[in-house]
Amino acid sequence: MSKFIDADQQNKLEYFRKQIVGLDKKVPLLDGSLKRYISLDNAASTPCLKPVLDKVDEFLDWYSSIHRGSGFKSLLSSHVYDLARQIVGEFVGVDLRTNAVIFTKNASEALNKSANRFPFGDDSIVLSSLMEHHSNDLPWRKRAKVIYAEVDKYGVLDLDDLERKLKKHKGKIQLLALTGASNVTGYVNPLHQIASLAHRYDAKIAVDAAQLMSHRPLDMKSDNDPEHIDYLIFSAHKMYAPFGTGVLIGPKSTFQQGGPEHVGGGTVELVTLDEVQWTGLPDKEEVGSPNVVGAVALAEAIKILKEIGMETIASHEKKLTQYAMKKLGSIKDVIIYGNQDYDENRLGVIPFNLNEFHHGLVSTILSYEAGIGVRHGCFCAHPYVNRLLGTTEEESIKLRGEIKKGNKTNLPGAVRISFGFYNTEEEIDQLIEALERISRREYKEKYKLDEKLGEYLPEDFSFDYKKYFDF
Repeated sequence: MSKFIDADQQNKLEYFRKQIVGLDKKVPLLDGSLKRYISLDNAASTPCLKPVLDKVDEFLDWYSSIHRGSGFKSLLSSHVYDLARQIVGEFVGVDLRTNAVIFTKNASEALNKSANRFPFGDDSIVLSSLMEHHSNDLPWRKRAKVIYAEVDKYGVLDLDDLERKLKKHKGKIQLLALTGASNVTGYVNPLHQIASLAHRYDAKIAVDAAQLMSHRPLDMKSDNDPEHIDYLIFSAHKMYAPFGTGVLIGPKSTFQQGGPEHVGGGTVELVTLDEVQWTGLPDKEEVGSPNVVGAVALAEAIKILKEIGMETIASHEKKLTQYAMKKLGSIKDVIIYGNQDYDENRLGVIPFNLNEFHHGLVSTILSYEAGIGVRHGCFCAHPYVNRLLGTTEEESIKLRGEIKKGNKTNLPGAVRISFGFYNTEEEIDQLIEALERISRREYKEKYKLDEKLGEYLPEDFSFDYKKYFDF
């Protein structure tokens, strides 16, 4: 039993671990054998929970197109969709009288909508950080000048630099766009402290919480609280509900101005040949037929996360992270990026490399010979990863030239493992055993680097995927 949680909490973790869809699914290995799959790639996406799948299946008997339909199924589906929206809002403590909960396809789309709908003025500046996922960087670049708060040598956000920039550009920085937790290092930013800082310098704060929501409790706080989070963005597929739903929460006043960036069915009250009257929120921002099934899945996933307990999840994943750090540190050829002692305020996300091995090769061997799923590369956070790796400007210039020529063989990066509440120490032990074998060069096959893909693949071998899934 975990020393961080009591028996009742441990029993809940064990029960819901067994509710992970595909938990015992066996995958093929190079030698022809089958092995239970170990997913250590939860920062990319989490598996579905069986109760979520069951709730979706239950709802599908009643599913119909929502709003304006007079049939019972349409009325019920409309009610369920609105109820799911309420459940999402309550989960993060937002005032639904003054704020809108808008459903999107994913967090990236929600961030793009945020950038499109935020009321920027002339010469506006967005303050972001070097920690960001591309989805919380590139959309803002289309609307305003973006400047970046620094990180320290371990990749931790430099709060002093953040405040210096807020102070220097006071009046021009309208928005602070910040990750809730890094998808590379797992560092959790002190969001309420930073929100108070942003408001002190007359800026709003938008938090990309995609990496945070299934791991830590988060309260947006009341609108008049100095620590209030103005905009919150996250995605259901990282919350054990991978049915194509993202969430954007923000002040109704932001979205009441002007028209939405995507227009069409469901966004209007009246259309003539020369006039459009937009409908109210949130429908105005959700063009076309919405993903009601995805909203149902997210609402049920939230219910389960609350039942397990966010603090219970945080404690369990903290224990896993400490265990993995210790085990990885015992392999002499492993290089762990970031501060290994910084475990009080981080998620279970660990980037590392194995000396003299390409990150892609390590990832491929883990998959093909150990049945372990990890991720490698720069994790859609190139500036941050390059800072952690110590990539020089000269190396970056050379790399850009190679990529333009279609050569991705020298792409920098790392291997990333990331935990969910269902992962175990035994799974980490299997990872460590596999890494030790790789370090001793005890892997079975010859692997070749594909220049165009930048990926390692076994020579003269490919899986017959139709044996496992087909249409």
